[in-house]
Amino acid sequence: MAPYAASSPPTAFWAALDTAQRAALRAAARPKTFPVRAPLVYQGDESDHVIVLERGWAKVTSATEEGHDVVLAVRGPGDLIAESAVLGGRPRAATVTALSPIRSLVVPAARFTGFLDAHQDVWMLVTGTFVQRMDDADRRLTANVTSRGPQRLAMLLVDLAERSVQHVPPAPDGSIEIGPPLSQEELGSWMDASRETVARALNGLRREGLIRTGRRRITVADLPRLREFAKEAD
Repeated sequence: MAPYAASSPPTAFWAALDTAQRAALRAAARPKTFPVRAPLVYQGDESDHVIVLERGWAKVTSATEEGHDVVLAVRGPGDLIAESAVLGGRPRAATVTALSPIRSLVVPAARFTGFLDAHQDVWMLVTGTFVQRMDDADRRLTANVTSRGPQRLAMLLVDLAERSVQHVPPAPDGSIEIGPPLSQEELGSWMDASRETVARALNGLRREGLIRTGRRRITVADLPRLREFAKEAD
């Protein structure tokens, strides 16, 4: 079997806070919007604030020594961004760029740590978020090494569909439109595959009736079948 461990998508940071915690964090923050393709933070910059996404999607990328940007993850509504660099007191390890128009809360580092000191149970939530992201990265790396392109893409689309449906309900026919508008190049970078491999895999999934596609748009037509496809043996 391909190394695929199905798991429920984690609850976003903002959704896990109670009403009082949200009010306290909002009082410590300033609202900010970002247009499509705008950077939220830059790799290597000083870690002087964190960001909570209220609306919209962003990609996390890291520049290689050769100057190529590698997609590491996608962040969506309710997610906390740039917290590990702030809490670790080190420069940003990645660049975060808007994939769609974003509305956010920007919290200065000192105010965020003060918020955490005043709400000790949120420390565990932040720590759990960090550990979950490390586990997801390890799982993705294992899949990239051991699974075929179609299965790797299916795993990625399952994860994205499960996250997207937390914010937008399925269509009447049960299909789920994936929220982040990722290009074939971005999907390939994330799953360590060429654009041609992604194009072939998308064609195969379309023929199976598992997805529908448009320009930077992917709709999962049958999530249970796509999930089973992701588990298939090489």
